[in-house]
Amino acid sequence: MTARAPSHAAVAMTWLALVLAAVLLAMGVYTYGFSIEIHHRFWSDIADRIHGPMTFRFYLQPTMALIAAIPDGISNARSGDRGTHDGVRQALLATARTLLLGMSIDMIYQYKALDRLYPAEAVMMAVLLALIPYFIFRWIAERLAGWWFARGSARTARREHRAP
Repeated sequence: MTARAPSHAAVAMTWLALVLAAVLLAMGVYTYGFSIEIHHRFWSDIADRIHGPMTFRFYLQPTMALIAAIPDGISNARSGDRGTHDGVRQALLATARTLLLGMSIDMIYQYKALDRLYPAEAVMMAVLLALIPYFIFRWIAERLAGWWFARGSARTARREHRAP
Protein backbone atom coordinates (compact mmCIF):
# COMPACT_ATOMS: atom_id res chain seq x y z
CA MET A 1 0.00 0.00 0.00
CA THR A 2 1.18 3.47 -0.67
CA ALA A 3 0.80 6.59 1.41
CA ARG A 4 -2.42 7.37 -0.48
CA ALA A 5 -5.71 6.94 1.30
CA PRO A 6 -7.36 3.61 0.50
CA SER A 7 -10.18 3.63 -2.04
CA HIS A 8 -13.79 3.41 -0.95
CA ALA A 9 -13.98 -0.04 -2.56
CA ALA A 10 -11.00 -1.28 -0.52
CA VAL A 11 -12.51 0.05 2.70
CA ALA A 12 -15.92 -1.46 1.83
CA MET A 13 -14.30 -4.83 1.05
CA THR A 14 -12.42 -4.72 4.35
CA TRP A 15 -15.61 -4.03 6.28
CA LEU A 16 -17.37 -6.80 4.35
CA ALA A 17 -14.60 -9.24 5.29
CA LEU A 18 -14.72 -8.21 8.96
CA VAL A 19 -18.51 -8.36 9.21
CA LEU A 20 -18.68 -11.68 7.37
CA ALA A 21 -15.96 -13.13 9.60
CA ALA A 22 -17.81 -11.98 12.73
CA VAL A 23 -21.10 -13.42 11.47
CA LEU A 24 -19.48 -16.73 10.53
CA LEU A 25 -17.71 -16.96 13.89
CA ALA A 26 -20.96 -16.24 15.73
CA MET A 27 -22.84 -18.80 13.61
CA GLY A 28 -20.16 -21.41 14.25
CA VAL A 29 -20.13 -20.87 18.00
CA TYR A 30 -23.92 -20.79 18.16
CA THR A 31 -24.34 -23.93 16.03
CA TYR A 32 -21.51 -26.09 17.35
CA GLY A 33 -20.40 -24.39 20.56
CA PHE A 34 -16.84 -24.72 21.71
CA SER A 35 -15.44 -27.80 23.37
CA ILE A 36 -12.34 -29.95 23.35
CA GLU A 37 -13.97 -32.20 20.72
CA ILE A 38 -14.54 -29.20 18.44
CA HIS A 39 -10.95 -28.14 18.99
CA HIS A 40 -9.64 -31.60 18.06
CA ARG A 41 -11.94 -31.82 15.03
CA PHE A 42 -10.67 -28.46 13.81
CA TRP A 43 -7.02 -29.51 13.92
CA SER A 44 -7.70 -32.94 12.42
CA ASP A 45 -9.73 -31.28 9.65
CA ILE A 46 -6.77 -29.03 8.90
CA ALA A 47 -4.55 -32.08 8.53
CA ASP A 48 -7.12 -33.70 6.23
CA ARG A 49 -7.44 -30.55 4.13
CA ILE A 50 -3.77 -30.54 3.22
CA HIS A 51 -4.14 -33.69 1.13
CA GLY A 52 -7.79 -33.44 0.13
CA PRO A 53 -9.53 -31.67 -2.72
CA MET A 54 -8.86 -27.98 -3.32
CA THR A 55 -5.34 -28.21 -1.90
CA PHE A 56 -4.32 -25.33 -4.19
CA ARG A 57 -5.60 -22.85 -1.61
CA PHE A 58 -2.73 -23.81 0.71
CA TYR A 59 -0.50 -22.25 -1.94
CA LEU A 60 -2.85 -19.62 -3.34
CA GLN A 61 -3.72 -17.76 -0.14
CA PRO A 62 -0.17 -17.43 1.25
CA THR A 63 1.00 -16.41 -2.22
CA MET A 64 -1.62 -13.67 -2.35
CA ALA A 65 -0.58 -12.59 1.15
CA LEU A 66 3.05 -12.46 -0.03
CA ILE A 67 2.11 -10.33 -3.03
CA ALA A 68 0.30 -7.87 -0.74
CA ALA A 69 2.98 -7.93 1.98
CA ILE A 70 6.10 -7.13 -0.05
CA PRO A 71 5.12 -3.58 -1.13
CA ASP A 72 3.71 -2.86 2.32
CA GLY A 73 6.90 -4.02 4.04
CA ILE A 74 9.06 -1.98 1.69
CA SER A 75 6.84 1.06 2.21
CA ASN A 76 7.06 0.66 6.01
CA ALA A 77 10.84 0.33 5.86
CA ARG A 78 11.14 3.39 3.62
CA SER A 79 8.97 5.53 5.87
CA GLY A 80 10.30 4.09 9.12
CA ASP A 81 6.69 3.54 10.22
CA ARG A 82 6.22 0.66 12.63
CA GLY A 83 2.91 1.66 14.21
CA THR A 84 0.86 -1.33 15.35
CA HIS A 85 -2.54 0.27 14.79
CA ASP A 86 -1.63 1.34 11.27
CA GLY A 87 -0.06 -2.07 10.64
CA VAL A 88 -3.24 -3.95 11.52
CA ARG A 89 -5.37 -1.54 9.47
CA GLN A 90 -2.95 -1.88 6.55
CA ALA A 91 -3.01 -5.68 6.88
CA LEU A 92 -6.80 -5.80 6.83
CA LEU A 93 -6.97 -3.50 3.82
CA ALA A 94 -4.34 -5.53 1.97
CA THR A 95 -5.75 -8.96 2.77
CA ALA A 96 -9.52 -8.33 2.68
CA ARG A 97 -9.83 -9.84 -0.79
CA THR A 98 -7.68 -12.81 0.21
CA LEU A 99 -9.71 -13.34 3.40
CA LEU A 100 -13.00 -13.25 1.48
CA LEU A 101 -11.61 -15.65 -1.10
CA GLY A 102 -10.28 -17.95 1.62
CA MET A 103 -13.55 -18.07 3.54
CA SER A 104 -15.45 -18.77 0.31
CA ILE A 105 -13.07 -21.50 -0.84
CA ASP A 106 -13.12 -23.18 2.56
CA MET A 107 -16.91 -23.16 2.72
CA ILE A 108 -17.07 -24.69 -0.76
CA TYR A 109 -14.55 -27.31 0.33
CA GLN A 110 -16.56 -28.09 3.46
CA TYR A 111 -19.78 -28.45 1.49
CA LYS A 112 -18.16 -30.71 -1.13
CA ALA A 113 -15.85 -32.81 1.05
CA LEU A 114 -17.54 -32.85 4.46
CA ASP A 115 -21.21 -32.37 3.49
CA ARG A 116 -21.42 -29.87 6.35
CA LEU A 117 -20.59 -26.27 6.96
CA TYR A 118 -18.39 -25.22 9.85
CA PRO A 119 -18.46 -21.41 9.55
CA ALA A 120 -15.96 -20.69 12.31
CA GLU A 121 -13.47 -23.10 10.70
CA ALA A 122 -13.76 -21.20 7.43
CA VAL A 123 -12.76 -17.98 9.21
CA MET A 124 -9.92 -19.67 11.07
CA MET A 125 -8.56 -21.22 7.86
CA ALA A 126 -8.61 -17.84 6.13
CA VAL A 127 -6.77 -16.27 9.06
CA LEU A 128 -4.22 -19.12 9.18
CA LEU A 129 -3.62 -19.11 5.42
CA ALA A 130 -3.81 -15.39 4.64
CA LEU A 131 -3.61 -12.97 7.55
CA ILE A 132 -0.86 -14.62 9.58
CA PRO A 133 1.36 -15.22 6.51
CA TYR A 134 0.80 -11.58 5.51
CA PHE A 135 2.22 -10.36 8.85
CA ILE A 136 5.16 -12.75 8.58
CA PHE A 137 5.95 -11.82 4.97
CA ARG A 138 5.54 -8.11 5.68
CA TRP A 139 7.91 -8.35 8.65
CA ILE A 140 10.51 -10.16 6.50
CA ALA A 141 10.12 -7.65 3.65
CA GLU A 142 10.38 -4.74 6.08
CA ARG A 143 13.56 -6.12 7.66
CA LEU A 144 15.20 -6.88 4.31
CA ALA A 145 14.22 -3.51 2.87
CA GLY A 146 15.41 -1.73 6.03
CA TRP A 147 18.74 -3.53 5.76
CA TRP A 148 18.95 -2.64 2.06
CA PHE A 149 18.12 1.05 2.66
CA ALA A 150 20.59 1.27 5.57
CA ARG A 151 23.27 -0.30 3.39
CA GLY A 152 22.58 2.22 0.63
CA SER A 153 22.64 5.20 2.99
CA ALA A 154 25.90 3.97 4.56
CA ARG A 155 27.44 3.68 1.10
CA THR A 156 26.28 7.22 0.24
CA ALA A 157 27.70 8.56 3.51
CA ARG A 158 31.10 6.95 2.77
CA ARG A 159 31.15 8.52 -0.70
CA GLU A 160 30.33 11.94 0.73
CA HIS A 161 33.01 11.52 3.40
CA ARG A 162 35.68 10.69 0.78
CA ALA A 163 34.74 13.48 -1.60
CA PRO A 164 37.10 16.48 -1.38
